[in-house]
Amino acid sequence: MVYIPVAESIFKNRSFGILWLGQLVSIFGDFVAIFAVISRITFQLHGTPLDVSLVMVAYMLPLAVAGPVAGVLVDRWKVRRVMIVSDLTRAVLAALLVTATDVRQISVVMALLGLLSSFFGPAQSVALRVLVPPANLLAANQALQQAFYVVRIFSPAVAGALVTWMGENFCFWLDAASFVFSASMIARLVIERPATHLGSVEERALPATGGARTRGALEKLSHDFAEGNRFIFSHRALSFAFLAASAAMFMLSSFSPLISIYIRDTLHAGKLLYGFISAMVGVGLIVGTAGVRRAAAGRPMSSVIVAGLFGLACGAALLGAFQWTGTAALSTLTIGAAIGFIVVPATTLSQKETPPAMQGRVSSTFMSLFSLAQVLGMLVSGVVAARIGIRPMFLACAAATALLASASWVFLRPPRPAQPEPAA
Repeated sequence: MVYIPVAESIFKNRSFGILWLGQLVSIFGDFVAIFAVISRITFQLHGTPLDVSLVMVAYMLPLAVAGPVAGVLVDRWKVRRVMIVSDLTRAVLAALLVTATDVRQISVVMALLGLLSSFFGPAQSVALRVLVPPANLLAANQALQQAFYVVRIFSPAVAGALVTWMGENFCFWLDAASFVFSASMIARLVIERPATHLGSVEERALPATGGARTRGALEKLSHDFAEGNRFIFSHRALSFAFLAASAAMFMLSSFSPLISIYIRDTLHAGKLLYGFISAMVGVGLIVGTAGVRRAAAGRPMSSVIVAGLFGLACGAALLGAFQWTGTAALSTLTIGAAIGFIVVPATTLSQKETPPAMQGRVSSTFMSLFSLAQVLGMLVSGVVAARIGIRPMFLACAAATALLASASWVFLRPPRPAQPEPAA
Protein backbone atom coordinates (compact mmCIF):
# COMPACT_ATOMS: atom_id res chain seq x y z
CA MET A 1 0.00 0.00 0.00
CA VAL A 2 1.42 3.41 -0.96
CA TYR A 3 1.35 6.12 1.70
CA ILE A 4 -0.43 9.26 0.51
CA PRO A 5 -0.34 12.41 2.66
CA VAL A 6 -3.72 13.58 3.88
CA ALA A 7 -3.49 16.94 2.10
CA GLU A 8 -3.08 15.22 -1.28
CA SER A 9 -6.08 12.92 -1.00
CA ILE A 10 -8.91 13.40 1.46
CA PHE A 11 -9.41 17.15 0.95
CA LYS A 12 -10.10 16.57 -2.72
CA ASN A 13 -13.45 15.35 -1.43
CA ARG A 14 -15.36 18.65 -1.32
CA SER A 15 -18.09 17.35 0.97
CA PHE A 16 -15.56 16.16 3.53
CA GLY A 17 -13.75 19.51 3.36
CA ILE A 18 -16.99 21.33 4.19
CA LEU A 19 -17.70 18.99 7.12
CA TRP A 20 -14.11 19.29 8.36
CA LEU A 21 -14.14 23.11 8.27
CA GLY A 22 -17.41 23.26 10.18
CA GLN A 23 -16.07 20.93 12.86
CA LEU A 24 -12.76 22.79 13.13
CA VAL A 25 -14.58 26.04 13.95
CA SER A 26 -17.07 24.30 16.25
CA ILE A 27 -14.34 22.47 18.20
CA PHE A 28 -12.43 25.73 18.68
CA GLY A 29 -15.59 27.36 20.02
CA ASP A 30 -16.11 24.47 22.45
CA PHE A 31 -12.60 24.70 23.87
CA VAL A 32 -12.86 28.48 24.28
CA ALA A 33 -16.24 28.16 26.03
CA ILE A 34 -15.02 25.44 28.42
CA PHE A 35 -12.00 27.56 29.30
CA ALA A 36 -14.31 30.51 29.97
CA VAL A 37 -16.61 28.35 32.13
CA ILE A 38 -13.69 27.21 34.30
CA SER A 39 -12.40 30.79 34.48
CA ARG A 40 -15.80 32.12 35.61
CA ILE A 41 -16.21 29.42 38.28
CA THR A 42 -12.67 29.91 39.56
CA PHE A 43 -12.18 33.68 39.54
CA GLN A 44 -15.67 35.21 39.57
CA LEU A 45 -17.72 32.68 41.54
CA HIS A 46 -14.74 31.64 43.72
CA GLY A 47 -15.63 27.98 43.24
CA THR A 48 -13.75 25.01 44.64
CA PRO A 49 -11.94 22.30 42.64
CA LEU A 50 -14.98 20.11 43.34
CA ASP A 51 -17.20 22.71 41.63
CA VAL A 52 -15.03 22.58 38.51
CA SER A 53 -15.04 18.77 38.51
CA LEU A 54 -18.80 18.58 38.95
CA VAL A 55 -19.42 20.93 36.02
CA MET A 56 -17.21 18.83 33.76
CA VAL A 57 -18.91 15.63 34.96
CA ALA A 58 -22.29 17.27 34.26
CA TYR A 59 -21.12 17.80 30.66
CA MET A 60 -19.68 14.31 30.13
CA LEU A 61 -22.27 12.19 31.92
CA PRO A 62 -25.14 12.71 29.41
CA LEU A 63 -22.79 11.57 26.64
CA ALA A 64 -22.18 8.36 28.58
CA VAL A 65 -25.76 7.70 29.65
CA ALA A 66 -27.83 8.97 26.72
CA GLY A 67 -25.40 8.06 23.95
CA PRO A 68 -26.61 4.53 23.19
CA VAL A 69 -30.27 5.59 23.06
CA ALA A 70 -29.37 8.61 20.91
CA GLY A 71 -27.61 6.34 18.45
CA VAL A 72 -30.68 4.13 18.06
CA LEU A 73 -32.77 7.22 17.25
CA VAL A 74 -30.15 8.59 14.85
CA ASP A 75 -30.36 5.34 12.88
CA ARG A 76 -34.06 6.08 12.35
CA TRP A 77 -33.86 9.83 11.62
CA LYS A 78 -32.49 11.98 8.82
CA VAL A 79 -28.84 12.52 9.68
CA ARG A 80 -28.45 15.98 8.16
CA ARG A 81 -31.47 17.28 10.05
CA VAL A 82 -30.21 15.81 13.34
CA MET A 83 -26.84 17.55 12.94
CA ILE A 84 -28.33 20.93 12.04
CA VAL A 85 -30.92 20.87 14.86
CA SER A 86 -28.26 19.77 17.34
CA ASP A 87 -25.92 22.60 16.29
CA LEU A 88 -28.59 25.30 16.40
CA THR A 89 -29.92 24.13 19.77
CA ARG A 90 -26.41 24.08 21.20
CA ALA A 91 -25.92 27.63 19.90
CA VAL A 92 -28.89 28.74 22.02
CA LEU A 93 -27.54 26.85 25.05
CA ALA A 94 -24.09 28.38 24.66
CA ALA A 95 -25.70 31.83 24.61
CA LEU A 96 -27.57 30.95 27.84
CA LEU A 97 -24.20 30.62 29.61
CA VAL A 98 -24.07 34.43 29.46
CA THR A 99 -27.00 34.60 31.88
CA ALA A 100 -25.86 31.79 34.22
CA THR A 101 -25.05 33.24 37.64
CA ASP A 102 -24.02 30.23 39.76
CA VAL A 103 -22.47 26.78 39.49
CA ARG A 104 -25.84 24.99 39.45
CA GLN A 105 -27.10 26.98 36.48
CA ILE A 106 -23.83 26.44 34.61
CA SER A 107 -24.03 22.69 35.36
CA VAL A 108 -27.57 22.48 33.95
CA VAL A 109 -26.56 24.24 30.72
CA MET A 110 -23.44 22.08 30.36
CA ALA A 111 -25.51 18.92 30.91
CA LEU A 112 -27.92 19.97 28.14
CA LEU A 113 -24.98 20.70 25.85
CA GLY A 114 -23.66 17.19 26.53
CA LEU A 115 -27.09 15.71 25.82
CA LEU A 116 -27.34 17.42 22.42
CA SER A 117 -23.76 16.37 21.63
CA SER A 118 -24.76 12.74 22.23
CA PHE A 119 -26.98 13.05 19.12
CA PHE A 120 -24.51 14.99 16.99
CA GLY A 121 -21.62 12.53 17.44
CA PRO A 122 -23.25 9.40 15.97
CA ALA A 123 -24.91 11.49 13.27
CA GLN A 124 -21.50 12.80 12.21
CA SER A 125 -20.13 9.24 12.13
CA VAL A 126 -22.97 8.19 9.81
CA ALA A 127 -22.44 11.28 7.62
CA LEU A 128 -18.72 10.56 7.36
CA ARG A 129 -19.39 7.04 6.17
CA VAL A 130 -21.84 8.32 3.54
CA LEU A 131 -19.61 11.15 2.29
CA VAL A 132 -16.24 9.35 2.28
CA PRO A 133 -15.41 6.12 0.37
CA PRO A 134 -14.33 3.22 2.64
CA ALA A 135 -10.75 3.37 1.34
CA ASN A 136 -10.42 6.96 2.60
CA LEU A 137 -12.08 6.57 5.99
CA LEU A 138 -8.77 6.24 7.84
CA ALA A 139 -7.50 9.45 6.23
CA ALA A 140 -10.77 11.24 7.03
CA ASN A 141 -10.67 10.24 10.70
CA GLN A 142 -7.00 11.19 10.80
CA ALA A 143 -7.77 14.68 9.46
CA LEU A 144 -10.63 15.21 11.94
CA GLN A 145 -8.52 14.06 14.88
CA GLN A 146 -5.60 16.27 13.81
CA ALA A 147 -7.92 19.29 13.69
CA PHE A 148 -9.11 18.44 17.20
CA TYR A 149 -5.59 18.13 18.56
CA VAL A 150 -4.27 21.28 16.89
CA VAL A 151 -7.12 23.20 18.47
CA ARG A 152 -6.35 21.52 21.80
CA ILE A 153 -2.80 22.87 21.69
CA PHE A 154 -3.49 26.47 20.69
CA SER A 155 -6.95 27.18 22.11
CA PRO A 156 -5.88 27.57 25.79
CA ALA A 157 -3.56 30.47 24.93
CA VAL A 158 -6.16 32.09 22.66
CA ALA A 159 -8.94 31.54 25.20
CA GLY A 160 -6.81 33.00 27.99
CA ALA A 161 -6.21 36.14 25.95
CA LEU A 162 -9.90 36.45 25.01
CA VAL A 163 -11.06 36.01 28.61
CA THR A 164 -8.54 38.60 29.79
CA TRP A 165 -9.31 41.20 27.12
CA MET A 166 -12.97 40.56 26.25
CA GLY A 167 -14.40 38.62 29.20
CA GLU A 168 -16.08 35.21 29.52
CA ASN A 169 -19.35 36.34 27.90
CA PHE A 170 -17.55 37.10 24.65
CA CYS A 171 -16.27 33.50 24.61
CA PHE A 172 -19.79 32.15 25.11
CA TRP A 173 -21.12 34.24 22.21
CA LEU A 174 -18.17 33.02 20.14
CA ASP A 175 -19.10 29.40 20.89
CA ALA A 176 -22.71 30.08 19.91
CA ALA A 177 -21.53 31.59 16.61
CA SER A 178 -19.31 28.55 15.97
CA PHE A 179 -22.34 26.24 16.24
CA VAL A 180 -24.28 28.41 13.79
CA PHE A 181 -21.32 28.28 11.38
CA SER A 182 -21.16 24.49 11.68
CA ALA A 183 -24.89 24.22 10.96
CA SER A 184 -24.51 26.43 7.88
CA MET A 185 -21.73 24.16 6.58
CA ILE A 186 -23.78 21.01 7.13
CA ALA A 187 -26.75 22.61 5.37
CA ARG A 188 -24.63 22.67 2.19
CA LEU A 189 -24.16 18.88 2.21
CA VAL A 190 -26.26 16.15 0.63
CA ILE A 191 -26.32 13.16 3.01
CA GLU A 192 -28.42 10.31 1.69
CA ARG A 193 -28.09 6.97 3.42
CA PRO A 194 -28.83 3.76 1.51
CA ALA A 195 -32.25 2.24 2.14
CA THR A 196 -32.39 0.12 5.29
CA HIS A 197 -34.97 -1.89 7.16
CA LEU A 198 -36.33 1.33 8.68
CA GLY A 199 -39.76 2.33 7.54
CA SER A 200 -40.64 -1.22 6.59
CA VAL A 201 -44.14 -2.49 6.00
CA GLU A 202 -44.23 -4.00 9.48
CA GLU A 203 -43.49 -0.61 11.05
CA ARG A 204 -46.08 1.17 8.95
CA ALA A 205 -48.63 -1.42 10.05
CA LEU A 206 -48.41 -0.56 13.76
CA PRO A 207 -51.78 -0.41 15.51
CA ALA A 208 -53.57 2.92 15.30
CA THR A 209 -54.21 3.34 19.02
CA GLY A 210 -51.80 5.62 20.86
CA GLY A 211 -50.84 3.17 23.63
CA ALA A 212 -50.27 0.28 21.25
CA ARG A 213 -48.30 2.51 18.92
CA THR A 214 -46.11 3.69 21.79
CA ARG A 215 -45.49 0.13 22.98
CA GLY A 216 -44.65 -0.96 19.45
CA ALA A 217 -42.22 1.94 19.03
CA LEU A 218 -40.53 1.20 22.37
CA GLU A 219 -40.24 -2.49 21.50
CA LYS A 220 -38.65 -1.58 18.18
CA LEU A 221 -36.19 0.84 19.81
CA SER A 222 -35.30 -1.78 22.43
CA HIS A 223 -34.74 -4.34 19.68
CA ASP A 224 -32.49 -1.93 17.76
CA PHE A 225 -30.52 -1.11 20.90
CA ALA A 226 -29.97 -4.78 21.75
CA GLU A 227 -29.11 -5.59 18.15
CA GLY A 228 -26.39 -2.94 18.02
CA ASN A 229 -24.78 -4.01 21.28
CA ARG A 230 -25.00 -7.68 20.29
CA PHE A 231 -23.13 -6.85 17.09
CA ILE A 232 -20.39 -4.99 18.98
CA PHE A 233 -19.70 -7.63 21.59
CA SER A 234 -19.91 -10.53 19.15
CA HIS A 235 -17.30 -8.88 16.89
CA ARG A 236 -13.95 -9.72 18.45
CA ALA A 237 -11.81 -6.99 16.85
CA LEU A 238 -14.46 -4.29 17.29
CA SER A 239 -15.13 -5.01 20.96
CA PHE A 240 -11.38 -4.97 21.56
CA ALA A 241 -11.05 -1.62 19.77
CA PHE A 242 -13.79 -0.11 21.93
CA LEU A 243 -12.17 -1.46 25.11
CA ALA A 244 -8.73 -0.16 24.10
CA ALA A 245 -10.03 3.30 23.21
CA SER A 246 -11.93 3.51 26.50
CA ALA A 247 -8.78 2.52 28.40
CA ALA A 248 -6.86 5.27 26.60
CA MET A 249 -9.48 7.89 27.49
CA PHE A 250 -9.54 6.70 31.09
CA MET A 251 -5.77 7.06 31.25
CA LEU A 252 -5.78 10.55 29.72
CA SER A 253 -8.55 11.88 31.95
CA SER A 254 -6.85 10.33 35.01
CA PHE A 255 -3.53 11.96 34.24
CA SER A 256 -4.75 15.39 33.12
CA PRO A 257 -5.85 16.73 36.54
CA LEU A 258 -2.84 15.22 38.32
CA ILE A 259 -0.01 16.41 36.07
CA SER A 260 -0.14 19.87 37.64
CA ILE A 261 0.27 18.33 41.13
CA TYR A 262 3.10 16.10 39.84
CA ILE A 263 4.93 19.13 38.45
CA ARG A 264 4.44 21.13 41.64
CA ASP A 265 5.32 18.43 44.18
CA THR A 266 7.67 16.11 42.27
CA LEU A 267 9.46 18.41 39.82
CA HIS A 268 9.12 21.47 42.09
CA ALA A 269 8.27 23.68 39.13
CA GLY A 270 5.54 26.18 38.31
CA LYS A 271 2.92 27.23 35.78
CA LEU A 272 5.30 27.72 32.86
CA LEU A 273 6.52 24.12 32.93
CA TYR A 274 2.97 22.90 33.52
CA GLY A 275 1.82 24.62 30.34
CA PHE A 276 4.75 23.14 28.39
CA ILE A 277 4.25 19.57 29.67
CA SER A 278 0.50 19.73 29.02
CA ALA A 279 1.05 21.02 25.48
CA MET A 280 3.29 18.02 24.75
CA VAL A 281 0.21 15.78 24.98
CA GLY A 282 -1.31 17.71 22.08
CA VAL A 283 1.95 17.55 20.12
CA GLY A 284 2.07 13.81 20.67
CA LEU A 285 -1.53 13.44 19.51
CA ILE A 286 -0.67 15.20 16.26
CA VAL A 287 2.45 13.07 15.78
CA GLY A 288 0.48 9.88 16.45
CA THR A 289 -2.39 10.70 14.10
CA ALA A 290 0.07 11.81 11.41
CA GLY A 291 1.92 8.48 11.55
CA VAL A 292 -0.98 6.11 11.98
CA ARG A 293 -1.68 5.69 8.24
CA ARG A 294 1.89 4.61 7.55
CA ALA A 295 1.79 2.24 10.54
CA ALA A 296 -1.52 0.76 9.35
CA ALA A 297 -0.29 0.07 5.82
CA GLY A 298 -0.54 -3.68 5.27
CA ARG A 299 -1.42 -4.38 8.92
CA PRO A 300 -4.71 -5.16 10.68
CA MET A 301 -6.17 -2.22 12.60
CA SER A 302 -6.12 -4.31 15.76
CA SER A 303 -2.31 -4.67 15.54
CA VAL A 304 -1.91 -0.88 15.39
CA ILE A 305 -4.19 -0.49 18.43
CA VAL A 306 -2.14 -3.04 20.40
CA ALA A 307 1.01 -1.07 19.56
CA GLY A 308 -0.72 2.06 20.83
CA LEU A 309 -1.54 0.32 24.12
CA PHE A 310 2.10 -0.67 24.61
CA GLY A 311 3.11 2.95 23.86
CA LEU A 312 0.58 4.20 26.40
CA ALA A 313 2.05 1.89 29.04
CA CYS A 314 5.58 3.12 28.28
CA GLY A 315 4.51 6.77 28.58
CA ALA A 316 2.82 6.18 31.93
CA ALA A 317 5.85 4.26 33.22
CA LEU A 318 8.19 7.12 32.29
CA LEU A 319 6.08 9.57 34.27
CA GLY A 320 6.00 7.35 37.34
CA ALA A 321 9.57 6.04 37.30
CA PHE A 322 11.54 9.27 36.84
CA GLN A 323 11.57 12.75 38.34
CA TRP A 324 13.16 14.70 35.50
CA THR A 325 11.69 17.42 33.35
CA GLY A 326 12.94 15.76 30.16
CA THR A 327 11.32 12.40 30.92
CA ALA A 328 8.08 14.15 31.92
CA ALA A 329 7.93 15.88 28.54
CA LEU A 330 8.82 12.64 26.73
CA SER A 331 6.15 10.83 28.74
CA THR A 332 3.29 13.16 27.83
CA LEU A 333 4.48 13.22 24.20
CA THR A 334 4.45 9.40 24.14
CA ILE A 335 1.02 9.23 25.78
CA GLY A 336 -0.42 11.62 23.19
CA ALA A 337 1.10 9.71 20.26
CA ALA A 338 -0.10 6.37 21.64
CA ILE A 339 -3.66 7.65 22.01
CA GLY A 340 -3.56 8.71 18.35
CA PHE A 341 -2.56 5.14 17.45
CA ILE A 342 -5.58 3.83 19.37
CA VAL A 343 -8.44 6.24 18.68
CA VAL A 344 -8.06 6.74 14.91
CA PRO A 345 -7.85 3.02 14.00
CA ALA A 346 -10.63 2.17 16.46
CA THR A 347 -12.94 4.77 14.91
CA THR A 348 -12.08 3.62 11.39
CA LEU A 349 -12.59 -0.04 12.26
CA SER A 350 -16.02 0.81 13.68
CA GLN A 351 -17.03 2.64 10.49
CA LYS A 352 -15.75 -0.09 8.17
CA GLU A 353 -17.07 -3.14 9.99
CA THR A 354 -20.48 -1.85 11.07
CA PRO A 355 -23.45 -2.45 8.76
CA PRO A 356 -24.84 0.90 7.52
CA ALA A 357 -28.18 0.37 9.25
CA MET A 358 -26.40 0.12 12.64
CA GLN A 359 -23.83 2.88 12.23
CA GLY A 360 -25.56 5.40 14.49
CA ARG A 361 -26.16 3.09 17.44
CA VAL A 362 -22.70 1.48 17.24
CA SER A 363 -20.86 4.82 17.05
CA SER A 364 -22.99 6.21 19.89
CA THR A 365 -22.02 3.23 22.07
CA PHE A 366 -18.41 4.04 21.19
CA MET A 367 -18.94 7.66 22.31
CA SER A 368 -20.75 6.51 25.43
CA LEU A 369 -17.86 4.27 26.49
CA PHE A 370 -15.43 7.12 25.76
CA SER A 371 -17.38 9.54 27.92
CA LEU A 372 -17.94 7.05 30.74
CA ALA A 373 -14.20 6.28 30.81
CA GLN A 374 -13.39 9.99 31.05
CA VAL A 375 -15.89 10.56 33.86
CA LEU A 376 -14.56 7.57 35.80
CA GLY A 377 -11.00 8.72 35.21
CA MET A 378 -11.70 12.16 36.64
CA LEU A 379 -13.55 10.75 39.64
CA VAL A 380 -11.22 7.86 40.47
CA SER A 381 -7.78 9.38 39.87
CA GLY A 382 -7.91 11.87 42.74
CA VAL A 383 -9.08 9.25 45.24
CA VAL A 384 -6.47 6.66 44.22
CA ALA A 385 -3.64 9.21 44.12
CA ALA A 386 -4.57 10.39 47.61
CA ARG A 387 -4.37 6.79 48.86
CA ILE A 388 -1.18 5.52 47.23
CA GLY A 389 0.51 8.64 45.81
CA ILE A 390 0.71 10.08 42.30
CA ARG A 391 3.81 8.27 41.06
CA PRO A 392 2.68 4.82 42.27
CA MET A 393 -0.67 5.47 40.58
CA PHE A 394 1.11 6.26 37.29
CA LEU A 395 3.11 3.03 37.59
CA ALA A 396 -0.02 1.02 38.39
CA CYS A 397 -1.73 2.44 35.30
CA ALA A 398 1.33 1.51 33.22
CA ALA A 399 1.30 -2.07 34.52
CA ALA A 400 -2.44 -2.48 33.93
CA THR A 401 -2.19 -1.11 30.37
CA ALA A 402 0.81 -3.33 29.56
CA LEU A 403 -1.16 -6.34 30.83
CA LEU A 404 -4.14 -5.37 28.66
CA ALA A 405 -1.86 -4.95 25.62
CA SER A 406 -0.19 -8.32 26.20
CA ALA A 407 -3.50 -10.14 26.64
CA SER A 408 -4.88 -8.43 23.54
CA TRP A 409 -1.87 -9.45 21.47
CA VAL A 410 -2.35 -13.10 22.48
CA PHE A 411 -6.14 -12.95 22.08
CA LEU A 412 -6.14 -11.32 18.64
CA ARG A 413 -3.30 -13.33 17.10
CA PRO A 414 -4.58 -15.26 14.08
CA PRO A 415 -4.55 -19.02 14.65
CA ARG A 416 -1.76 -20.99 13.05
CA PRO A 417 -2.82 -23.02 10.02
CA ALA A 418 -3.19 -26.71 10.74
CA GLN A 419 -0.18 -28.76 9.67
CA PRO A 420 -1.00 -31.52 7.16
CA GLU A 421 -0.53 -35.00 8.50
CA PRO A 422 2.43 -36.86 7.00
CA ALA A 423 1.57 -39.41 4.36
CA ALA A 424 1.58 -43.02 5.48
